[in-house]
Amino acid sequence: MITIENLRKTYGKLQVLNDVSVSFAAGRVVSVIGPNGSGKTTLSKCILGMVLPDSGDIKIAGESILKKYAYRSQIGYMPQIGRYPENMKIRQVISMIRDIRKDVKQVDEELIGLYGLTAMYNKSMGSLSGGTKQKVSAALAFMFDPKILILDEPTAGLDPISAEILKSKILKEKKKGKLILITSHIMSEVEEVADEVMCLVDGSVKFHETIADIKAQTNEMRLSKAIAKIMNDEED
Repeated sequence: MITIENLRKTYGKLQVLNDVSVSFAAGRVVSVIGPNGSGKTTLSKCILGMVLPDSGDIKIAGESILKKYAYRSQIGYMPQIGRYPENMKIRQVISMIRDIRKDVKQVDEELIGLYGLTAMYNKSMGSLSGGTKQKVSAALAFMFDPKILILDEPTAGLDPISAEILKSKILKEKKKGKLILITSHIMSEVEEVADEVMCLVDGSVKFHETIADIKAQTNEMRLSKAIAKIMNDEED
């Protein structure tokens, strides 16, 4: 579904992505992990077309997406921190996004219902807690039935029940054959929803394996311990 070939990106003298080559298949949940500053956000932004790489290519379904825009309609994006006009009400934000995407006839409003957002439609975005803004961001990411979802720390700020609702939604959409990329620091949550883990360190792919393979290689039952063992072994 997504193929990344020899991707490089620098900001001044800082190399953020260093010859990254990786592929992600449809119907999979892939967790992208790594230390702060490892290149996770830049990689996501390159796929979204928000950052142009210095060299390399990104293909979706075999077609290069560089300097193209139509492909973005296939992607649902949930940022770690949603930035919305503070004076706009929830219903106005949702209505505005629906108007922009009026080509999509069938919309998915399941999360709007599960999160009870209709009861808060007249609240301004500036008055919302961080967790409620996350709920709006989640609802918008899934709303237009995208083939690919990119979710950046999706459960950050969500209460436990809301986080469970989102994890259930992720697994439900995976069953429909969608590719879901998740950046997260919470390994217990990664273990619940992901099939694969790709680890970036200093802009390079440290490993990209299924969770089952990671556990088998390290003889660890818990993913967090397995990944810690891999990282420590590499450093020794």
